[in-house]
Amino acid sequence: MSTTKRKAYYEEAYPPMPTKTTMFWRKNIFFQAYRFFVLNIKIIRIVVHGHS
Repeated sequence: MSTTKRKAYYEEAYPPMPTKTTMFWRKNIFFQAYRFFVLNIKIIRIVVHGHS
């Protein structure tokens, strides 16, 4: 009976690290505010059209 060691955690099991550009957009308050308003407008449109 042969025993082989196996890694419990390997590189492919972890998600990829975000790039510098991705981190910039995630931290940018103006971009976050813009996305917030766009999302709210989409939700409002769904609610208004669903109740008419």
